[in-house]
Amino acid sequence: MKALNALRIGGVDVLPLIEGGKGISISNGISSGHWAAAGGIGTFSSVNADSYDETGRIVPQTYRGRTRRERHEELIRYAIKGGITQARRARELAGTLGRIHTNILWEMAGAERVICEVLEGAKGMINGITCGAGMPYRLAEIAARFGVYYYPIISSARAFNALWKRAYHKVSDLLGGVVYEDPWLAGGHNGLSNSEDPRKPEAPFPRVLALRKLMREFGLAETPIIMAGGVWWLDEWEDWIDNPDLGPIAFQFGTRPLLTRESPIGDAWKQRLLELKEGDVFLNHFSPTGFYSSAVKNGFLNELKERSERQVAYATETIGEHVAVYGVGPRKRPVYLTPADLERVRNWERQGFTEAMRTPDSTLIFVTPEKAAEIREDQIACMGCLSACRFSNWSDGAPSYSTGKKADPRSFCIQKTLQAIAHRSNVPDAIERNLMFSGANAFRFASDPFYSNGFIPTVRELVERILTGR
Repeated sequence: MKALNALRIGGVDVLPLIEGGKGISISNGISSGHWAAAGGIGTFSSVNADSYDETGRIVPQTYRGRTRRERHEELIRYAIKGGITQARRARELAGTLGRIHTNILWEMAGAERVICEVLEGAKGMINGITCGAGMPYRLAEIAARFGVYYYPIISSARAFNALWKRAYHKVSDLLGGVVYEDPWLAGGHNGLSNSEDPRKPEAPFPRVLALRKLMREFGLAETPIIMAGGVWWLDEWEDWIDNPDLGPIAFQFGTRPLLTRESPIGDAWKQRLLELKEGDVFLNHFSPTGFYSSAVKNGFLNELKERSERQVAYATETIGEHVAVYGVGPRKRPVYLTPADLERVRNWERQGFTEAMRTPDSTLIFVTPEKAAEIREDQIACMGCLSACRFSNWSDGAPSYSTGKKADPRSFCIQKTLQAIAHRSNVPDAIERNLMFSGANAFRFASDPFYSNGFIPTVRELVERILTGR
């Protein structure tokens, strides 16, 4: 394997190995502090990070507000306090020279407010901001205000072109790097565009080469590109290292740091990672953000998939083949289905899926009464965690604080499920019944000799293994 040399990132020479930020307390101050202490760049997430009481116990993020806006304000306060707390923990472990970044999702409600308050409350502790999930035009302005480097996450040269021309060219000196997050390989939310087919992955090399060509046009030939998604062993990326066409390249690891001793996820989650098989990670479109996301197939995703499969189109008046009357809701308000769909509905009802729920697309899905009650309760309990949520129809835009669309029962409360798996992942049932984000290569834990006999390394051992090869 080629030797991996230090790279100039964010104004200093550092190992070009970066921990990917994973939200809702999965990348925290301990994991990122240890990664930075090992010589790379540690990243903790400011997306609803944990804070602690005077005894050191995690403060549960419970909501008492009567309205969504009141609960939204509670959520923002939790996020700010948690982000500052994790920055301090990371800095204590990394020391004065370790490089610490924080990750924020631009489509998170109140993202700008949260990151500014975290940077203000943790002055001197954070070296860079990584930001994706949307088009964070104001990221450069925020970086300039606080004197930190910024690292936009993009999935195409086209996206970076838009960001650069609109905003980033004004603050080019603080652009520490550009994260290319492969939309078919990376875990969590992915930046697939409408023109890209989730079933037909494209090789990352030509896409990153196109990004570098564009960056050279902007005078960014020496600004690192950080490859994120699908990185496992560096010898598989030898043609990227010291490649004059690509220029300086760093590598981001999001999934592999999950399986370390310092990782905050529970033992049941870690064991599940060791058992995954190829095909167990699923690129799906259920997220309330509207983005595609990559997660482990489990009971949670299976239920969502089946929920959408029990779906028929309806009309509010007879039209075409929609002539079969069907009553919806307690008052049995009439809608019109095709005769064939009515027969499908009757079959679902015989199986116990007797509750019809309307979607924004003039369709009905069919669920059990218990699931219908759960969906409605979750929609009512919305705490406004996203800038716009298709599950609850929340929007953080005044005056209506609504997307103006019907809430979509085919989706789910992402805050609820990610909090549950983050804090109950030592329980097997919790990892089966909640969303478990993962990169496409997670199945490799099971076959990689490094993890033989259930071995779980420290962060330092993982970094050393990555540097020395297989």
